[in-house]
Amino acid sequence: MSKYLVNKFLYTIDRDPELVERYREDPRGTVTWWEAERANLLLNCPGAERSTWLEFTGPEREALATHDYVTLFEMGAHNFLTLTLFIALFERDFEEPLAFQREYADRLSHWSLPYPDIST
Repeated sequence: MSKYLVNKFLYTIDRDPELVERYREDPRGTVTWWEAERANLLLNCPGAERSTWLEFTGPEREALATHDYVTLFEMGAHNFLTLTLFIALFERDFEEPLAFQREYADRLSHWSLPYPDIST
C-alpha cells in the first residue's frame, strides 16, 4: 500500500469543504478524479511541479471509493486523517453528539495494540 498517497488523499480532501462534499456525494468519481488530477501534484509546491508515478492500488482505490475507513485503518492509513475526514463526511448523519466517533471506535474495536504501522 502507498500510505503516502492514501494519506495525501485524506489530507487534501479534508482541507477543502467543496471536496469533502464531492467525496460524500460521489466517492468513486472523486477518487478517480483526484488520482488523475491531483495525486501527482507535489504538496506545498506550485502546480507545475509534478510527479508522474503515483497511483492507488486496487484495494486502496476500492476502500477510498466505498468510504471503508476500517480497511483503510487496517492497511495503515493514518488514524487521525481517517477520523477527521470521516467526521466531516458523516457526523451530520447522527443526532447524538459524538455518535459517529463512537461508531468509528466500535467498528475498529477488534484491534488492540499494536495498531497497524502508520509510518510512511
